[in-house]
Amino acid sequence: MPTSRFLLWSGLAAAAGGAVLCALGWYGISGERFAERQLPYLASCTVPGAALLVAGAVLVGAAALLPVRPPEPRRPADAEEPPPPSSEGPLLRVPGGTLAHRPDCPLVAGKEEAVEAGDAELAPCPVCEPWPP
Repeated sequence: MPTSRFLLWSGLAAAAGGAVLCALGWYGISGERFAERQLPYLASCTVPGAALLVAGAVLVGAAALLPVRPPEPRRPADAEEPPPPSSEGPLLRVPGGTLAHRPDCPLVAGKEEAVEAGDAELAPCPVCEPWPP
């Protein structure tokens, strides 16, 4: 989400909350005759409500001042994929495995248990692609 949109909605939410608090404070104060009984409403609703109104105005103003940039286009995931490993040699498989791998495939490289595929019917490894599909 762009920063300006976040600031705008945050500012609007703060201003709405401040307006509600100010209205509640005014309603509470209006029902009390003596000033000493009005102070709790002033302290708990009206002052925080006014602070939220000011904060909301600042956030909305900041959102208006920030430049709006269009979202960056997404690149396809496969555009920067490295080429598959290429090596000559007998195809390998892991005992009990169902895939045929090139000798330098990262899935079997350095594994002692990898053996030659031989005549076993194996699917091609999707990482090293030992033969064309």
